[in-house]
Parts: sequence; C-alpha cells; structure tokens
Amino acid sequence: MSSLPDQANSPVLNSRERAKKLVLSLQDEICNGLETLDGEGKFIEESWERPEGGGGRSRVLKNGRILEQGGVNFSEVHGKELPPSITNQRPEAKGHSWFATGTSMVLHPKSPFIPTVHLNYRYFEAGPVWWFGGGADLTPFYPYLSDTRHFHAVHKNACDSINPSLHKVLKPWCDEYFFLKHRNETRGIGGIFYDYQDGSGQIYKGQKKDGKAASISKEVGNCSLTWEELFSLAQACGKAFLPSYEPIINKRKNQNYTDKERDFQLYRRGRYAEFNLVWDRGTIFGLQTNGRTESILMSLPPLARWEYGFKPEKNSREALLTDLFTKPQEWFNDNSLEERCRQYQALD
Repeated sequence: MSSLPDQANSPVLNSRERAKKLVLSLQDEICNGLETLDGEGKFIEESWERPEGGGGRSRVLKNGRILEQGGVNFSEVHGKELPPSITNQRPEAKGHSWFATGTSMVLHPKSPFIPTVHLNYRYFEAGPVWWFGGGADLTPFYPYLSDTRHFHAVHKNACDSINPSLHKVLKPWCDEYFFLKHRNETRGIGGIFYDYQDGSGQIYKGQKKDGKAASISKEVGNCSLTWEELFSLAQACGKAFLPSYEPIINKRKNQNYTDKERDFQLYRRGRYAEFNLVWDRGTIFGLQTNGRTESILMSLPPLARWEYGFKPEKNSREALLTDLFTKPQEWFNDNSLEERCRQYQALD
C-alpha cells in the first residue's frame, strides 16, 4: 500500500522521519568521505539539545592535512511559534506548530587553490505547509574554469535525473541568492539553490520577480513535483556533493602557494563572512529560533582578514577572480571564457 495521501502534492505519512533519516545519512556519508580525502583530520562530534524542542549533532574537523576547518551539521528542531524569517516569506504558515530538519556544511581548505564549499539540504513542515530547500555552491580564490565546469556539471546531472527543467532555474537562483548586495558581487561561482519547493507549480519561489531565475521559471511553466520527487531531488543532489568536490581537491592539493596567495585567500574569506552574517537566511533562522550558536556560526572561516580599499593588481590572477568569477556566467555556453582564463593559466 502506498504511503501517499490522496493529494499528489501532500507529504507522505512518515515525511518527517524520512527527511530526518535522509539528512542524517548525508551527514555520515560526507563526513566519512572527507576524512578519507583529508587523510589526517578527524571530525569531533558534539550532540546538543534545544530547550524549545529538538536538537542536533555538530561535527567539526580542525587542522587537517587539507582542511583548515570543516563543519558538517545535522539538526532537527520544532516549536510552536515561527520566527519572522519564515512568516515574512510564507504568512500562511503562521499560527501552526512547526518542524524543520536539515544538514549543512562549510569547508575551508588550507590551500588557496582549493575552493571553500557549502552545502545545505533541509525539510520544513508547519500545519498544511511543507517544503524542501537546499543546494550547494563553490567559492574559489584562485579559480580554474575546468573545476568550475565540473562542479556545475555534476549538480546539473543530479537535477536532470529528477526533471530536466530544474537546473535551468536552480543555477541562476543560486547566482541570485549568494550575492553580496553591498559589494555587488557573487559569493563565488554558484552551483544550485532552491527553497519553498512544495510541488505547487512554478519552480522559482524567490524574491527577485524580475530576475533571470524568475524569467526562466515562467518560460518552463508548471512543474508540479510530488513529495517523493522532491525528496529524491534532495537525495540526488546531496549524493552529488563528493563527486563534485573530490576531483578538485585531488587536482589542487599538491600545488605550492605563496604568502601573497595565502593573504589573498584570507582577504576573500572576509567576503564569505560578510555574506553569512549579513544576508544568509539560514543564519538568521537559526539565531531567531534559538539554535545552537556555535553550530550556526560554524560556517565562518577560522582565519580571515579585511583590508581597507584593496584593489587587485590590473591583469593579475587576483583580478581575474573579481572580474570574471564573482559575476554570473554561462559556464558551458560562453566560449570567450576559455580564452580569458587561458591568459592567466586558469583554464585547467
């Protein structure tokens, strides 16, 4: 007998337990894979309880061979009153008790040639309201076009395995979300991002109604995915993470770097901190719901620096990052990118 209710876009009867099991398994799989990749560092786990309901387990790796710091969190929290970060977006959820579970991860490698990376997959219910959200994005400091294309290709394939219309919207939505408005630049080269996916029709549920993601979503039209399909999307994209990132680590881990390159990495890490503290809705939600502060701020880099009025040298490798790799690009379809990157030995 199917566990699906009569309505195709309703959750399955055991939705909360299945979503929790999925994100727990992703946390285990990713942590095991990262320890193998690093070869030295081990995750230290701390379990925690939230007084208002729920809790989680935080895993942090410090001073590994490759990872300077990495955190992979799991949480399962619930309560009676939703924070403004949710009700402002979805007022129909107001007045209902709620449940949320997810896994989130941020890795800060030592080498400036290995990008910082972020992942988050989550599930939410409040009365009749439910949705999936998530995604992954890459933030390089000395980027390579081949690495960028690989990361995007793996996630595109994961999205396409569920519905070929998804990646068309989730890629520009990621560029839009991970955008530092006060700097007028993207946080990195993007990836995929989605939120409020409840199978009700149009894919895009963001705030920029005149943006590229919204426009493509309108062109795609109705995309009514079931709970099972959205569950499978989170599963496919979560499992795509290690194949998207491991080859980049293996390709770059033995490259030598200078003090100048390390300083630039720390300077750009400051941008990462700015986004997470000013714009990231996950950080805001965690703090507004009295989550565990150490786990919420685990995403911040262990070391960073700010420099007043810094401008990269013209025609430098550092300028290439700010001129090309912190602006939304059509990574597969723009042939001019190869020539621009070749000039700076940033093609492969």
